[in-house]
Amino acid sequence: MLMPILQIHSEDMPAYAIVCGDPARAEKISRKLEQARELAFSREYRTFVGLYEGVQIAVVSHGVGSPGAAVCFEELIRAGVTTLIRVGTAGSYTADYPAGSVIVSTAAVRSDGLTRQLVPDGFPAVADIGVTQALIEAAREHGSEEATTFAGKVGVGITVTLDAFFAGVEEIPHRKYKQAGALAAEMEIAALYIVSTLRGARAGAIVAIDGFADSDLAAEYDPHTDAVGQAVEREINAALRAIAALARQDQA
Repeated sequence: MLMPILQIHSEDMPAYAIVCGDPARAEKISRKLEQARELAFSREYRTFVGLYEGVQIAVVSHGVGSPGAAVCFEELIRAGVTTLIRVGTAGSYTADYPAGSVIVSTAAVRSDGLTRQLVPDGFPAVADIGVTQALIEAAREHGSEEATTFAGKVGVGITVTLDAFFAGVEEIPHRKYKQAGALAAEMEIAALYIVSTLRGARAGAIVAIDGFADSDLAAEYDPHTDAVGQAVEREINAALRAIAALARQDQA
């Protein structure tokens, strides 16, 4: 069956997928797979499939923001994907996790517009506990190739999903989110968790910190530093290892 937006066929899709915003990052992740091949590049949605430690994995870009990303998640699940992990970047709310850190998202504050049209306001956006645990273990794994150079921290906690990247005349309550214990802000995780919950899939997310969302910690935004690059590499490798571990558990 053809997915009309992603332009992929369900018979080509495996059960496991890594999703990311940037089509170029999807291509980068695909280079870590064996027998990788590109299935489609439609709008912002670029799809690859390949093998990692013998597990068939799809890598798909979803663009920026919850509405477009939700289209991607919906069609992937309709095509047969049952496990989704988002890798991306986020702005930190705390000096404890500066640029170059990595955070595993256990749940997302729904400060977007998309999920309000899918579920009631009080409904939580929560990661799958098994996927989350696999991501935590993979991100904190010692002895991995990148562990010798990675200088950032690995955190676990709540993230915030927003629609606005740049400020307008309405104030975004970053300070309140921080006071409530949220660690970072990004733009798609709540959509991933809500769509996956509604459609019976499991999902998790890991993000690399590329700057501060908290104005009290504001600094010149530069997502292209070596520290951020190392964090992105670490989150990608963690997502791949997590999927391999989940696949082994599923087959046991």
